[in-house]
Amino acid sequence: MYQMWKSQFSHGPSFKPIRGGDTVPLLTLEHEAWVTSVALSNNGTRIASGSQDQSVRVWDASTGAELTTLNGHTDSVNSVAFSSDRTRIVSGSRDESVRVWDASTGVELMRLNGHSGSVNSVAFSSDATRIVSGSDDQSVRVWDALIGAELMKLNGHTFFVNSVAFSSDGTRIVSGSTNFGVRVWDSSTGAELMKLNGHNGRVNSVMFSSDGTRIVSGSLDRSVRVWDASTGAELMKLDWNLVSEAIISEQDFSCQA
Repeated sequence: MYQMWKSQFSHGPSFKPIRGGDTVPLLTLEHEAWVTSVALSNNGTRIASGSQDQSVRVWDASTGAELTTLNGHTDSVNSVAFSSDRTRIVSGSRDESVRVWDASTGVELMRLNGHSGSVNSVAFSSDATRIVSGSDDQSVRVWDALIGAELMKLNGHTFFVNSVAFSSDGTRIVSGSTNFGVRVWDSSTGAELMKLNGHNGRVNSVMFSSDGTRIVSGSLDRSVRVWDASTGAELMKLDWNLVSEAIISEQDFSCQA
């Protein structure tokens, strides 16, 4: 099962099984309050972090040096993401705003207003021309990442939207909600393509596989589920016992970021 998982989600984080003993972090990067979100630039040189201290901080991934602090949000920062060209960072906050920043200077480039609830998740499209956001106002919104205009509002969820992501080709969006639902949308028209039912707890995280053929979701029902992104069929249900067995059976493995 693990080999199937690895082949479908090859762009996930690198990790190895640990068989006892204490681990020592390479770096410890600290905010003044809970850290709610982290993102790694696609070349692995910088880390962005969002915190309940209302800041976004950018760090050197090799040395741990703080490069810049992005100040402007007036409440907890819930989600951060780098653009594919690494020049911008997008953040979503409990202050109901989405903000776009210059990743090098920390200057706020745009503030995207429209949500009427906490913004829980943000992401750039792979070509960095669009931003998607999910909110407690039950909506998913798509924005022009260059001028800040709201392009679409995707309605359908009936409770908080906790996680959003683009497919790698930018044609679809997946979203996960507190009402257990996972939905797939056409990113050009806003049409709802599918509703993936199966979770019986809040869905906290969703993403596409790198080839766009699979969707993975994680929930408070303690399961990770893998879905066929074309048909919506549930392909696998992963719980901790299954994952533990898969990890123990591997002598040495890694997923390339």
